Amino acid sequence: MSTLSDVLAEHSSISGAAVAHLQAVVSEWQLLADLSFSDLLLWVPTEPDRLICAAQARPTTGVTAFVDDRVKAVVALSEFTLLRRGWEEERVVSDEPPLEAPRSWIRRQAIPVRHLGEVIAIIERDTSSLVGREGSLLETAYVDAADDLFQMVCDGSFPPPGRPAELHTGPRAGDGLLRLDADGKVVYVSPNALSAYHRLAYNGEMLGQSLAQLTRGLIDDPFDASELETRITDAVAGRPSLRMEVEAKAATVLFRALPLRPHGRASGALVLVRDVTEVRRRDRALLSKDATIREIHHRVKNNLQTVAALLRMQARRSADPSVRQALGESVRRVASIAMVHETLSTSPDDRVDLDQIVDRLVPMISDVAAAETSARVRRVGSFGILGAELATPLVMVLAEVVQNALQHAFEPAPDAPVGDEQAQVRITVDRSAKQLDIVVSDNGVGLPAGFAVEQASGLGLQIVRTLVEAELLGTIEMGDRTPEPGTFVRMSVPLRGRTK
Repeated sequence: MSTLSDVLAEHSSISGAAVAHLQAVVSEWQLLADLSFSDLLLWVPTEPDRLICAAQARPTTGVTAFVDDRVKAVVALSEFTLLRRGWEEERVVSDEPPLEAPRSWIRRQAIPVRHLGEVIAIIERDTSSLVGREGSLLETAYVDAADDLFQMVCDGSFPPPGRPAELHTGPRAGDGLLRLDADGKVVYVSPNALSAYHRLAYNGEMLGQSLAQLTRGLIDDPFDASELETRITDAVAGRPSLRMEVEAKAATVLFRALPLRPHGRASGALVLVRDVTEVRRRDRALLSKDATIREIHHRVKNNLQTVAALLRMQARRSADPSVRQALGESVRRVASIAMVHETLSTSPDDRVDLDQIVDRLVPMISDVAAAETSARVRRVGSFGILGAELATPLVMVLAEVVQNALQHAFEPAPDAPVGDEQAQVRITVDRSAKQLDIVVSDNGVGLPAGFAVEQASGLGLQIVRTLVEAELLGTIEMGDRTPEPGTFVRMSVPLRGRTK
């Protein structure tokens, strides 16, 4: 699906400032579509006498006039009389009479989008309604507010310049709406807005009341009360303001005040409210849960580091080289798991950047094998962000495979580059949307004759096979490189559709 920026970049030559203004309009126009119960199409000039539909919005409060997607549709301005009139006359124009459709009619308007005194696009507003349907008080209030906002779009005063879009976080038309007159008094309040004020412990009459003063008396925090009163008053005076969240009487309500100044004349304000009490309660519960999970990861990391330290002490006390080697491998395995939990303890979610962990793990493994080889280990490609259920076994697998390559690939042999700085182990990563492909290769002596990974009896390879096939639900292949000398281990791990 093409975005507005994609369509404008491909089919239009309007300036960057004009594009930014159109993006601001589109970020706000779901509110316009819902208030007007209308489908909205944004038409932008693409060639002389031709317009392209760059964006489309359907109302969530009413019946759509278009079943199909109109984005990228092209029309001739000379053939679309309504759009041509809106463009040439630079004012909001309507089709008279409305277009007839089966069991309904469609009222169509063209609203010029003005930026810096120049019309840069046209919004087509199509309102579908059942024949004979009478508008309720709510619908009348919504449409009146929409008419004022559309006129402000035509004037170039909505959306206000330099304000962030509040499409995803601001209250919506269906959450709750209050219409204020030029004196800041309530002339309409929707049922959902009334319910939000009931949550703030107000049960009196709202019509005819000064909303700024009424609301200030309901808020516990005097600073929040004063700030919200100022924002509502500013909106009535024609000054735009940002949304604000307030708490009172164990309720949390989100406010947004929009000034209404069609034709540059003060016409009051539109106040949108949303009761977000349950949303914030769930947010706090999730934050508490996340903090608990991070604390658990931190304690697991500490315990694993303690176990690694004890194993390291035991290895130093042992006189048997094979025991020291076995304990050293155990220390490395425990430390690799601890590294994952350490990263998870500082992560805001249960996901980690595996590149950082691998880049810390490789020097630790190289230090252990430094006495046996001078081979260098390097990573090519990126693992990216992975969840803990993949990261923990994958780190253990990589640690085992890299350690195995450093220990066995560069044993003395006539043609092996032992002790040569050209000896290397490479970790190659190729990540797609569906799977993660990893190849660990070296330029060492290669595999023994008759070697098969399925029949390998070493503990390290048994751990690798079990983790790859049982935990990661992936596949593993091991063989000799050709024609170059050395060995490769190829692993494929699915990232989607994982079922055990």
